[in-house]
Amino acid sequence: MKMPESIPDYFLAPCGVNCFVCYAHLKNKKPCSGCLGDDNNKPERCKNCDIKNCAAERGYTHCFECSTYPCTVIKRLEKSYLQRYQVDLRKNCEIANNQGPSALMKDERIKWTCPKCNGVINQHDKICSECNTNSAQYGDI
Repeated sequence: MKMPESIPDYFLAPCGVNCFVCYAHLKNKKPCSGCLGDDNNKPERCKNCDIKNCAAERGYTHCFECSTYPCTVIKRLEKSYLQRYQVDLRKNCEIANNQGPSALMKDERIKWTCPKCNGVINQHDKICSECNTNSAQYGDI
Protein backbone atom coordinates (compact mmCIF):
# COMPACT_ATOMS: atom_id res chain seq x y z
CA MET A 1 0.00 0.00 0.00
CA LYS A 2 1.33 3.42 -0.94
CA MET A 3 1.10 6.19 1.62
CA PRO A 4 -1.79 8.52 0.71
CA GLU A 5 -1.54 12.31 0.72
CA SER A 6 -3.09 12.34 4.19
CA ILE A 7 -4.17 9.89 6.87
CA PRO A 8 -7.80 10.41 7.95
CA ASP A 9 -8.26 11.39 11.60
CA TYR A 10 -10.55 8.43 12.25
CA PHE A 11 -7.48 6.17 12.12
CA LEU A 12 -6.38 7.60 15.48
CA ALA A 13 -7.58 5.11 18.08
CA PRO A 14 -8.86 6.38 21.46
CA CYS A 15 -5.61 5.21 23.10
CA GLY A 16 -3.30 7.02 20.67
CA VAL A 17 -2.46 4.15 18.32
CA ASN A 18 -2.30 5.08 14.64
CA CYS A 19 -4.45 2.30 13.17
CA PHE A 20 -3.44 3.23 9.61
CA VAL A 21 0.04 1.77 10.18
CA CYS A 22 -1.21 -1.34 12.01
CA TYR A 23 -0.65 -4.73 10.43
CA ALA A 24 -4.44 -5.38 10.43
CA HIS A 25 -5.06 -2.32 8.25
CA LEU A 26 -2.11 -3.06 5.97
CA LYS A 27 -3.36 -6.53 4.99
CA ASN A 28 -3.72 -6.89 1.22
CA LYS A 29 -7.08 -8.59 1.52
CA LYS A 30 -9.84 -7.31 3.77
CA PRO A 31 -7.98 -4.53 5.59
CA CYS A 32 -9.27 -3.36 8.96
CA SER A 33 -10.86 0.10 8.93
CA GLY A 34 -9.30 1.08 12.25
CA CYS A 35 -10.47 1.19 15.84
CA LEU A 36 -13.10 3.86 15.17
CA GLY A 37 -14.23 2.27 11.89
CA ASP A 38 -16.72 -0.51 11.40
CA ASP A 39 -16.08 -3.99 12.76
CA ASN A 40 -15.68 -5.64 9.34
CA ASN A 41 -12.28 -7.34 9.14
CA LYS A 42 -11.34 -6.08 12.61
CA PRO A 43 -9.39 -8.49 14.86
CA GLU A 44 -11.49 -9.81 17.75
CA ARG A 45 -9.26 -8.17 20.38
CA CYS A 46 -9.91 -4.82 18.69
CA LYS A 47 -13.67 -5.39 18.47
CA ASN A 48 -13.73 -6.11 22.20
CA CYS A 49 -11.13 -3.54 23.27
CA ASP A 50 -11.73 -2.37 26.84
CA ILE A 51 -10.12 1.00 26.10
CA LYS A 52 -12.29 1.70 23.05
CA ASN A 53 -15.40 0.58 24.92
CA CYS A 54 -14.54 2.67 27.98
CA ALA A 55 -14.09 5.83 25.88
CA ALA A 56 -17.35 5.18 24.02
CA GLU A 57 -19.30 4.52 27.24
CA ARG A 58 -18.05 7.84 28.63
CA GLY A 59 -18.93 9.67 25.42
CA TYR A 60 -15.35 10.32 24.32
CA THR A 61 -13.64 9.73 21.00
CA HIS A 62 -10.15 9.81 22.54
CA CYS A 63 -8.95 8.88 26.00
CA PHE A 64 -7.18 12.22 26.51
CA GLU A 65 -10.64 13.83 26.75
CA CYS A 66 -11.27 11.97 30.02
CA SER A 67 -10.53 13.52 33.43
CA THR A 68 -8.88 10.26 34.59
CA TYR A 69 -6.42 10.18 31.66
CA PRO A 70 -3.94 8.55 31.75
CA CYS A 71 -5.54 5.67 33.60
CA THR A 72 -3.78 2.45 34.61
CA VAL A 73 -4.96 0.64 31.47
CA ILE A 74 -3.51 3.33 29.19
CA LYS A 75 -0.24 3.40 31.14
CA ARG A 76 0.09 -0.37 30.78
CA LEU A 77 -0.62 -0.27 27.03
CA GLU A 78 1.77 2.62 26.53
CA LYS A 79 4.56 0.77 28.36
CA SER A 80 4.00 -2.22 26.09
CA TYR A 81 3.98 -0.10 22.90
CA LEU A 82 7.14 1.74 23.97
CA GLN A 83 9.00 -1.48 24.70
CA ARG A 84 7.76 -3.55 21.77
CA TYR A 85 7.32 -0.98 18.99
CA GLN A 86 8.98 2.25 20.21
CA VAL A 87 5.61 4.04 19.84
CA ASP A 88 4.77 6.64 22.49
CA LEU A 89 0.98 6.63 22.83
CA ARG A 90 0.85 9.42 25.42
CA LYS A 91 2.97 11.63 23.20
CA ASN A 92 0.55 10.91 20.34
CA CYS A 93 -2.37 11.84 22.60
CA GLU A 94 -0.61 14.99 23.78
CA ILE A 95 -0.09 16.18 20.20
CA ALA A 96 -3.66 15.27 19.23
CA ASN A 97 -5.03 17.04 22.30
CA ASN A 98 -2.95 20.20 21.88
CA GLN A 99 -2.79 20.52 18.09
CA GLY A 100 -5.63 18.31 16.91
CA PRO A 101 -5.71 14.80 15.46
CA SER A 102 -4.97 16.11 11.94
CA ALA A 103 -1.64 17.58 13.09
CA LEU A 104 -0.66 14.27 14.67
CA MET A 105 -1.66 12.31 11.58
CA LYS A 106 0.36 14.69 9.40
CA ASP A 107 3.44 13.92 11.52
CA GLU A 108 2.61 10.22 11.55
CA ARG A 109 2.35 10.20 7.75
CA ILE A 110 5.90 11.48 7.47
CA LYS A 111 7.19 9.11 10.15
CA TRP A 112 5.68 5.97 8.63
CA THR A 113 6.36 6.59 4.92
CA CYS A 114 9.03 4.36 3.41
CA PRO A 115 11.82 6.57 2.02
CA LYS A 116 12.59 3.96 -0.63
CA CYS A 117 9.17 3.55 -2.28
CA ASN A 118 6.60 5.74 -0.42
CA GLY A 119 4.90 2.66 0.95
CA VAL A 120 3.40 2.45 4.45
CA ILE A 121 5.70 1.16 7.17
CA ASN A 122 4.06 -1.27 9.59
CA GLN A 123 4.46 0.07 13.15
CA HIS A 124 4.67 -3.45 14.57
CA ASP A 125 7.54 -4.91 12.55
CA LYS A 126 8.93 -1.80 10.79
CA ILE A 127 8.55 -3.50 7.39
CA CYS A 128 7.29 -1.54 4.39
CA SER A 129 3.97 -2.87 3.13
CA GLU A 130 4.99 -2.10 -0.46
CA CYS A 131 8.65 -3.12 -0.92
CA ASN A 132 9.19 -5.21 2.26
CA THR A 133 12.22 -3.13 3.24
CA ASN A 134 13.06 -3.17 6.93
CA SER A 135 12.78 0.52 7.71
CA ALA A 136 14.74 0.27 10.96
CA GLN A 137 17.81 0.82 8.80
CA TYR A 138 16.63 4.38 8.05
CA GLY A 139 16.81 5.57 11.63
CA ASP A 140 14.30 6.76 14.22
CA ILE A 141 11.11 4.89 13.72
